[in-house]
Amino acid sequence: MTEYLQVDGVRLEYRLIGSLDSDLPTLVLLHEGLGCVEMWRDFPQRLAETSGHPVFVYSRQGYGRSDPKPHPWSVEYMHEEGLEKLPEVLAAAGLDNVILVGHSDGASIALIYTGGVRDPRIRALILMAPHVFNEPVCVASIEKAKTAYLETDLRSRLQRYHGDNVDHAFWGWNGAWLHQDFLNWNIEEYLPGVSVPTLVIQGEHDQYGTTRQLEAIQRQVNAPVQCELLPDCSHSPYVDQPDAVLSHIRSYLNRLVKEI
Repeated sequence: MTEYLQVDGVRLEYRLIGSLDSDLPTLVLLHEGLGCVEMWRDFPQRLAETSGHPVFVYSRQGYGRSDPKPHPWSVEYMHEEGLEKLPEVLAAAGLDNVILVGHSDGASIALIYTGGVRDPRIRALILMAPHVFNEPVCVASIEKAKTAYLETDLRSRLQRYHGDNVDHAFWGWNGAWLHQDFLNWNIEEYLPGVSVPTLVIQGEHDQYGTTRQLEAIQRQVNAPVQCELLPDCSHSPYVDQPDAVLSHIRSYLNRLVKEI
């Protein structure tokens, strides 16, 4: 059931699967640049059932049924979400034992927060298709998304999930990524500050990033990093290869819980 949090005067939709009374860390899902609670589809439920962990998923401001966030957005919007908003969400939701599970922008937000703040509530990271720097392949794909939004039914398909927020979500994300100042966007400075175990999952055919992203994380994070490169998979592993993703996460969590 979808509920709402008040975070610094902003209403954010969320869903909790399972109980916070569990001794296991809560898996906090951080969505992609065009995502929201509903766009995770059945993945949160399957993740909870497969792992046994409680799962908390929310829509950032400007997405889904959360309060609007008019565009344009700052090119620092992921820093704002990671360093300012995420800790407020965790506090408002009463989450004090957490594993962050981020996809795309959500994975970058997880890295910024964990590397920049070193919050003891964060026990580990699970990252799908993370960005740690901008690449030409990413810019090209976001340009294609802009054309599709203007010329195809992409807007109407996204509107089913975002409602009145659809233009805020799309143009906020797209405008930031295509801004001239974003060409040199890079969060590698946060990687050495990440001191928790990290699982990284990426598709071999990710149209928004190359394996250089994984290599940078594996080389610079100050903790054990496990990387999984999935065949027949593009930018959304939990959509293209859900069974493989759930299997990797379950195995990883089973080992991790014994260590933390």
